[in-house]
Parts: sequence; structure tokens; C-alpha cells
Amino acid sequence: MVKAVVLGAAGGIGQPLSLLLKSNPAVTELGLYDIVNAPGVAVDLSHIATPAKVQGYLPPDDGLKKVLTGADVVVIPAGIPRKPGMTRDDLFKINAGIVRDLATGIATTAPKAFVLVISNPVNSTVPIVAEVFKKHGVFDPKRIFGVTTLDVVRASTFVSEVLGDLSLTTSVTVPVVGGHSGVTIVPLLSQSSHPLPSGLQQSTVDDLINRIQFGGDEVVKAKDGAGSATLSMAYAGAEFAGKVIRALKGEKGIVAPTYVNLAADKVGGEALKKELGKDLEYFSAPVELGPNGVEKINGLGKITPAETVLVKAALPDLATNIEKGVTFVQVPKL
Repeated sequence: MVKAVVLGAAGGIGQPLSLLLKSNPAVTELGLYDIVNAPGVAVDLSHIATPAKVQGYLPPDDGLKKVLTGADVVVIPAGIPRKPGMTRDDLFKINAGIVRDLATGIATTAPKAFVLVISNPVNSTVPIVAEVFKKHGVFDPKRIFGVTTLDVVRASTFVSEVLGDLSLTTSVTVPVVGGHSGVTIVPLLSQSSHPLPSGLQQSTVDDLINRIQFGGDEVVKAKDGAGSATLSMAYAGAEFAGKVIRALKGEKGIVAPTYVNLAADKVGGEALKKELGKDLEYFSAPVELGPNGVEKINGLGKITPAETVLVKAALPDLATNIEKGVTFVQVPKL
């Protein structure tokens, strides 16, 4: 029995994400919550012939508490989307408050649930969730994840395009480490399951890295002010949630890049900090998942000098993003 909950279920990411979770046969109960339309989305999904029982809730009558009761996995895509010219950091002022309030509900109702944060900027919103949990005395770094899977999905797709064979997209895997915005996104192309051609021009490689790092901008521009990456993010969120659920149910050997508190694995986390040469509290790295969440944080592995430069370039922004999230919760509201 697995109860999955989507907070922000009526939004551009929330609706397709809820559809994909309803399609997952491992999900036996699906709870949807939003400030509008969640009951309607739930009724719509309830007509789909899969086992999950679906219920939708709104804020009145303790809707947040009701939807979270008994939750095993909580996915948070709630918040406003990115618009043209807007960075993930620009989203912070609005989305930080939304995430803080939802995290408070989880901490008080379902503190043992796995929390999967999609709301941007992930580099800051994951620390917000952690700090809220700390304030309530229920913080477990093994159970809070920043969903960076979209960066992995993009890397796999774009590498397949460079290789000239989109049929490879389901088999190409490229580790992506760091964070989930701009230069903090570091694709380790040297570790791709399908290596790039040795004769590839450096400019092509640089363009590929830039496209992986700023793929979100490509979507925002193409949608011409009508939204950001919603469908691809929903797909990526469902992919990661599926892996968490499989690990929860006892499947072994599941490894996925995800943005976590490095205290989740003290040995692996400390080793990674030494690799980075910086005492960061959060970082996206390949993580082995288990029934209790984070089982092991893996290091960067063998990376090229060029990738080392990319990792070093990511660290200052990451440190600033993390501090912004921590401070948001720690500083009293005026």
C-alpha cells in the first residue's frame, strides 16, 4: 500500500504529474491538493482504470491535513511558473512562502513521508523544507529530496540528438550533479553510458553543456510567456517518484541523482565535501535509494579537468542559494 500526495495538483506540472502517478500500478492511493480545482482533477483521474483511489482537497476544512494523513510520498510542484526573462531566483520571493507553509503541514501531519521538492528554485526550496522540519523536531535528511531528474532527462535526450539516434534516449544515462539552475547544473558527459564521438568539436560539446544547463530557458522562450517546462518536469518528477516508491517497497540497487542534505550519509557526504573542496550542506549527486530514503551518497567519480572547472563554477551559486533558503526560515517574519 503506497499513498502518494501531490501538493499543487491543479497546476501545469501538478496535473500531468498526477496523471502519471495515477498510471503507476504501485500507487494505491493518490491525494491531490491545491488552492483551486483539486477535487475536479481528482474526479477526472478517478475514472482511469488503475488501482489508485484518488481524492482531491482544497484549503478549507483542514484540506492540507486530510490529504497528508497517511502519506508515504509527497511531491511538491506547487508555486508560480517561470516567465520570459525570469530566473529561478526571481521565483524565490513567492515560491519560498508557499513551500514553507506546505512543509509545515507535512512536518505536523506526515513527518515520516518522503518529500520530493519540485518547486523552484530547488537549490533554495529544499533547505526551506529541511529548516521547517528542524523547527518541528522531525528533520530526517534521508527523506527530503530535490528533484533534479529533469536535468538528467534533458542530458539523455540531447546526447541522443548529438549521436543522431533518438531511439537511444531510453538507454542513454548521463550523471548530472551540482544543483538545479543554470551553472549549478553540471552534466558529467565523460561518464555517459554512450560516449560522445572522439572527434566532436569542442564548440559542439560546449553548446551541449549550455543546452543542458539552460534547457528551461528554451522552453520558456518557445512557450512565449505562456508557461515553463511543465510536461517534461511532470515526466521527470514521476520518474523519480517511481524510483523512490520502488525503493520504499524493497527493490535494491536503485541509484539516481538528486539534491540532498549531505548529512543523509555522513561517510559519503563527508567524502563528497572533500572532493568538492567546500563544506556545502546540500548537493545533487548520485544517491542510492532504499526503504528509508537515502542509503548512500556517491562521489563524483573520475571526471575530466573541464568538468572539474564546471563543478568549481557551480559552488559559489550553490552556497548562495542554500543560504537564502536557510535564512528565509530562520529569520523571523516581520
